[in-house]
Amino acid sequence: MKLLSVIVPCYNAEDFMERCINSLILGGNEIQIILVDDGSIDKTGKIIDWYAKEFPQIVTAIHQKNGGHGEAINNGLKKVVATYVKIVDSDDWLDIQALHQVLNFLRSNISRIKSIDMIISNYIYDKQGSKHKKIINYPRIPTNQILSWDNLHFSVGKYLLMHSVIYRTDILKNKAKLKLPQHSFYVDNIYVFEPLIYVKKIYYLDLNLYHYFIGREDQSVNEQVMIGKIDQQLAINRQMINFYTDNVDPDTSVGKYMGRYVEIITTISSILLLKENSLRSLQLKKSLWNFIKRKDEVLYKKMRHRVFGIGVNLPGEVGRKTAMSIYRIARKVYGFN
Repeated sequence: MKLLSVIVPCYNAEDFMERCINSLILGGNEIQIILVDDGSIDKTGKIIDWYAKEFPQIVTAIHQKNGGHGEAINNGLKKVVATYVKIVDSDDWLDIQALHQVLNFLRSNISRIKSIDMIISNYIYDKQGSKHKKIINYPRIPTNQILSWDNLHFSVGKYLLMHSVIYRTDILKNKAKLKLPQHSFYVDNIYVFEPLIYVKKIYYLDLNLYHYFIGREDQSVNEQVMIGKIDQQLAINRQMINFYTDNVDPDTSVGKYMGRYVEIITTISSILLLKENSLRSLQLKKSLWNFIKRKDEVLYKKMRHRVFGIGVNLPGEVGRKTAMSIYRIARKVYGFN
């Protein structure tokens, strides 16, 4: 019986994917590793086939035409057989000891485990060249008990990323019917965000499970790469706004959290556009905020009158410089980039 399925989207990952896969292989036969070759043109596909041949009881290989990170997850979900599923990017890896603790938890709680919709764990910013690794944990969330959104509290800057969540497979496939956009970066925000309204019971494992590698120049979260792909960031931002305004009750506990999530992503989009500082980027920022206003004026007013909303909308060059100061604060608080 497989306890946990792990989907690993891989694109031209020959230089670093083995560290990721090897950390998962050590989970043993209770784990299913789904390796998705997203139309790579290097040796990624051959490496995936080698692992599938050597570990046929553990590894499932998928080869697809290039469709992006989201399509790799979409196709990976079709092959999931375990009760729970996690996404691990091919340049990241899991802590072996923490992974076994997760599997032990799933195994020992198998009689009640199907009632838990989402498991939260910690992640580590493993920044290249940094001696001190920043651990993102959730000290305000109680441990060793099943929680609801009403007793879930997040410290400032400690919001959920793909790295920190394990979803019950049924939530993704049957409740949310999750289908991520093709040919787009930053779909991990959709992956975390949209299923949340179907999550009723939550469990926090205070384990440093996920190593989030930061430092490659071509990495999608590199600041200059994000500015270059700002249209994709904005498309994801708008999809989140649409989903929130069309599906979420803002007065519920989960709705309040999802509203803050939209605010964080909109702040990041706005700061990147201000940092580019072109006529086009400034117009795109204005268009984004007008889009929010048209969709939900209550949400717009709430976001517009909070500190980040005020900061990124200050007028003129002085306003932009002030926003850059806010950017440095936000980067320190939220840990992005």
